[in-house]
Amino acid sequence: MTLHALTRRRALSVLAATTLALCAAPAFALDYPTRPVTIVVGSPPGGGTDMVGRLVASGLQKELGQPFVVENKGGASGNIGTGAVARAAPDGYTLLMAYSGYQVVNPSLFPTSLQWDPIKSFAPIALVLKAPHIITVKAGLPVKTLADLIAYGKANPGKLNYASVGQGSLSHIGGEMFAQQTGVTMTHVPYRGSGPAVTDLVAGNVDLFINTPQSLVGFLQNGTVRGLAVTSDQRLPMVKDIPTVVEAGLPNLQLEAWYALYAPAGTPPAIIEKLAGAVKTVVETKAFQDAAEQSGSYAVYMGPKELGAYTASELKVWSGVVEKAGIKLE
Repeated sequence: MTLHALTRRRALSVLAATTLALCAAPAFALDYPTRPVTIVVGSPPGGGTDMVGRLVASGLQKELGQPFVVENKGGASGNIGTGAVARAAPDGYTLLMAYSGYQVVNPSLFPTSLQWDPIKSFAPIALVLKAPHIITVKAGLPVKTLADLIAYGKANPGKLNYASVGQGSLSHIGGEMFAQQTGVTMTHVPYRGSGPAVTDLVAGNVDLFINTPQSLVGFLQNGTVRGLAVTSDQRLPMVKDIPTVVEAGLPNLQLEAWYALYAPAGTPPAIIEKLAGAVKTVVETKAFQDAAEQSGSYAVYMGPKELGAYTASELKVWSGVVEKAGIKLE
C-alpha cells in the first residue's frame, strides 16, 4: 500500500470516529439517565437545602424514570459537598443542590482556601426556589414598623443588637445590609443555629433577628415577637399581614436565600437541557409549589442561561456586602 493510500485510510478512520462520537453524544443524552443519579447537599439532613433537594429528587425520579438519591455531605460551611461535586465526573450522575449562602457568599468568606469556583466549576441547570427573610424584633422594643426601627436605631446609636445563626450566615449578612443601608449602628450576637437565637429573641435578650420564616412563624402568629417586613418584593401567604421591604420603604434590602441545581463543569449541554426541562416540570407542579409555600418560600424556575447570569450577579452583590462589612471565616 502506498504512503498516500495509507494516509488517506487513516484520515477516513479519524473522520469516521469523529462522526460516530458526534452522533453518539446526542444519543447518550437521549438515553440519560440509565442509572441512579446522586444529588449532593452540602449540609446535614433536615435543613432547608436538604428539604429542597429531596423535593427535586422525588420529582426528577418520576419524570426521568431512574432513582435520584440525595447524599448529605455537610461540613466546612458547605464547602465539602460543593467541592466534591466540582471534582466529580461531568457525566450528569453527580449533581449539586446549592444553597445561595454557600454558592455565592462562601467565595468572599473563604477568599484563599476555597477549592472550587462558583462560576468556573459548575454548569448551571435550574433555580427552583427562593426563601425571603423576615425582619423580626422582640415584643418589648418600642417600634411597630420598619420606619420606627430605623428612627429608634438612629436615636439610640449602638444600643440595638441583632442575632444571627452564625458568623457569615445570611442572617448575619442581613443585619449588616440593614446597617449599611440605614446608617443604624448595631452589635452582632452570633448563635449556633436559629433555635437559640429565637429563644433569646422571645426572652428579650436580643432586639432583632432577620431569618427565614420557619423558625419564627409560630411566635409571630401568637404575638411573642413582632414582624416588621419581609425581605422580598412579594408578601408571604403564611404571614400575609407583614409588609414587604418595598412597601415598608427600604426596597434595596432584598434578602432571599435561593436554591438551585448545578452539574460539574463540562457536563454535556444535551444532558443539562434534559435535566432543566424535567426540573421545570417538577417546579410547576402544585405539589412542589404547595410544599414551598408551607415552608415560607416560593417556587420559581430559572433555566441554565438565566441561572448562569443570576449566579454571576448575585456573586457580585454578596461579595460587596461581605467585603464592606469585613466578614471573614479564615
